[in-house]
Formats: sequence, C-alpha cells, structure tokens
Amino acid sequence: MDLHKKVRIVGAGLAGSEAAWQCARRGVAVELFEMRPARTTPAHQTQDFAELVCSNSLKSESEHTAPWLLKEEMRRSGSRLLEIARETAVPAGHALAVDRAEFSRKVTEAISAEPLITIRREEVTEIDPEQLTVIATGPLTSDALSQEIVRLSTSGGDLSPSTAPLPHSSLFFYDSISPIVEADSIDMSKVYLAARYDKGSADYINCPMSKDEYDRFYDALLAAQSVDQKDWENLNYFESCLPIEEIARRGRDTLRFGPMKPVGLKDPRTGRIPYAAVQLRQENLRADSYNLVGFQNHLKFGEQAHVLSLIPGLENARFLRYGQIHRNTYINSPSLLNKTLTMKAHPEVMFAGQICGVEGYVESIATGMMAGMNAAALATGGEPVPPPRATALGSLIHYITAAESRTFQPANITFDLLPALETRVRDRKERHRQQCELALREFDEWHHRHVWQTGAAPTGARSGSKR
Repeated sequence: MDLHKKVRIVGAGLAGSEAAWQCARRGVAVELFEMRPARTTPAHQTQDFAELVCSNSLKSESEHTAPWLLKEEMRRSGSRLLEIARETAVPAGHALAVDRAEFSRKVTEAISAEPLITIRREEVTEIDPEQLTVIATGPLTSDALSQEIVRLSTSGGDLSPSTAPLPHSSLFFYDSISPIVEADSIDMSKVYLAARYDKGSADYINCPMSKDEYDRFYDALLAAQSVDQKDWENLNYFESCLPIEEIARRGRDTLRFGPMKPVGLKDPRTGRIPYAAVQLRQENLRADSYNLVGFQNHLKFGEQAHVLSLIPGLENARFLRYGQIHRNTYINSPSLLNKTLTMKAHPEVMFAGQICGVEGYVESIATGMMAGMNAAALATGGEPVPPPRATALGSLIHYITAAESRTFQPANITFDLLPALETRVRDRKERHRQQCELALREFDEWHHRHVWQTGAAPTGARSGSKR
C-alpha cells in the first residue's frame, strides 16, 4: 500500500518543472498543472514548459562568482533543468546561455516522460491548504490565482500589522523583455566580435558608437513614445531590469555605465574602446538570431524600429520580437514563508520560483529544486532541513524568508547575501574564493546528511549531475 502523499504543483515553468522532477526522482507522485495553452499570458509564446521569456542567459560560469556558486550547488544536487541548460547551451563567453526553444522543448519532453508525473493542462484558481501543494506560477500568475493567494495569505495565521502581507494591488512589479533580431539582417561590416577584456571566446557581436552616434540615439530614445499605461508614473520596476528609457531618464551617461558600457570591449579594427557599445548575444543553436543584451524597453513597436535602427549595424535589422513589458507577481515572502518555503499559516502549501521573491532563471530553478526536495520529504514522512546559511542556496532562501518585510524586493544571488567570513579578507577575488570554498564544504556535508535521508529512497537517484 502506497502511504506517500501525492504532491500538487501549480505551474510548469522553471521552478515547477524542477520541483516536479525532484519529487519524481524520489519516488513521489506529482500532479503538475499548467494553464497554457488553455489560457495564455501576455509574454509567453509557446505551450512548452520552462519557457524563457526575457533573455536566454543563465548568467556567469566564471569560477568563484556568485552565479557560478549557486549553479555548482545545484549541479551537486542533480538539478535536471541545469543539465538540460548545458545540453542546449549556445556560445556566450563566460555566461551559460541556451537555445531557448530547444531548452523548453527538452524540458517538456523530460518531464512528460516521467511516469510519476501526471500533467494537467488546466488553470488552477483554488488552493486546498490541506493538500501538499507547491505554487510555482511565476511572474505572470493569473488574477484569479493571485486573489486566491491573497486569501491564503490573510487567513489562518496570526500576522501582526508589521509583518502583514502585501495587498493584492501591491502583489507585483513590472518587468521587461529585450528585443531579438535576425542574424543575417545585421550589417557585419559595422560591428565586431569581442569578449570583454579579451577574456574567453569572442561570442558577442558588439555595435560600437561614437559620441555623435550615441547622442543621436540617446535623444531619439528620450523622445520616443512608450506604450500607453494608466498610472505610468507609479509603475514599480525591478531595479536590476529597468527599461532602457527609464535608465536614460536618469542622465545622459547612465546608459554608458549600464547596458551600453564599452569598458573592456576594444575594437580589433581600431585598437580603441568605443564611446559606447551595444552587445548582441546569440539566441539559439542555429545562430540565426541575436538578442540585444540589456535592451528591455516599453516603447511602441514603431518607435522601437526607429530608435534601434540608429544603432550601428542595425540600420536595416529585421526584428523577430520587440521589447515588451509584463507584470511580475511575487509575494511578501518574509511575512509568509518558513525557511523550508512552506507557508507559516499553511504548512502544506509551499512557494517556489519568482513568485516567492527571487529574480532570475537560475534562482527560480534553485528554489524549485529546494521546494521539490522539501515536498518529497513531507510526502514521505520526512522532515525538510534547509541548506546551511553559508551556502548560496541557504543564503538565497534566508534572504527571501528573513528580509525586512516592509522593504522586501526580489533579489538575484550575490555575495552580499552570503554571510561575511570570520576573518576579514581585503582582496575581493580572494574573499570570494574563500566564501565559495566554505559554501561548498558546508553544502556537501548538508547534502550528504540530509538530501536522501528525508523520505523514501530515490528512483534513479545518483550523485553528481549525470542522469
């Protein structure tokens, strides 16, 4: 007789797909709900799982960086989506970037092939607090489910006013999407391939600008019309993903110190660093499309066509997708969640992914991985044990569950989230190296003691990252 509980996972994005995989490999049955294609969103374009909406980059693979550390911990825990990311990687210098269509296709294929995962293509609008559930509906959670989350957040608990959850009208901020251009429409005579500071392979196309070209682009950008939006002045953007026009409004040189930073991008044809530069990153394995790095915006499409054509090399570019804006839903996790990602008021309900207050693809997969492990432990009568504070995973979860609730905003993984070393190290690189070594030591000890001891023996379990 099977005494295990079935886990219900709502949302088959990055976090939900990883959570489902982690449960299944531990012998726990899963019902995975995905509302697409029955109901779509303003940003998604396919019905595949784990669709990457904004960029195609999973950040740095340089050793002893914070994104590398988080991915290394995930590799050691057997993250399936991270494996698929490597299988579908495209050239991107020191970053891990993927062919987004192939990535989503392979995730859908892998999850659909799991016999313990039952896929339900339907929208979920109600959550049973007595049913073991992972809510991983991501940044585009439907209005109906958002209202249900608010209901759960304000019922059954003893929340003081200082820790009260955000009201429904404040349950989101705004995020933006970068444009994508056809490769064969780029004028290669005006651009050059280079890696910043000549480190790694020259995988980025760089569009150099003189001061006059930059000034002309900047003036046109400020004059361009944005998409109509009520209460435009009150839009709440995530600070690390601002639209380029918002950055530009902060000063004439802000773009040159942001997405158009030329530092380290010497033009091999002139031997000089340009006044400003726009970088294009390969979008897929065929290398027939590129995205404009950091060029998310909320301009009308006609305005984008005009402004972006002022970039050297893109005068006659054909755009496969223009920049867009979308709502990004998240909860006030510090007031609502425990360190196991379970709700304080409803311990059978968990959150993972961007909706729980992390920002970024890798961070979403990471919390999905932890939610899946924790849900499997609960389903099999085990007790979830959070990763140590010194690890990247532990620090990320510590932030979203222990930050100041009144000023809480989503966060990427950075060394600022990790605890300081006991002994002060002035050299930044050496300090980061020591933090990474400490994190991995503590991670390995935690992983060995707890990950496979919280419930039933895994199906097809293995150490390392090979399936």
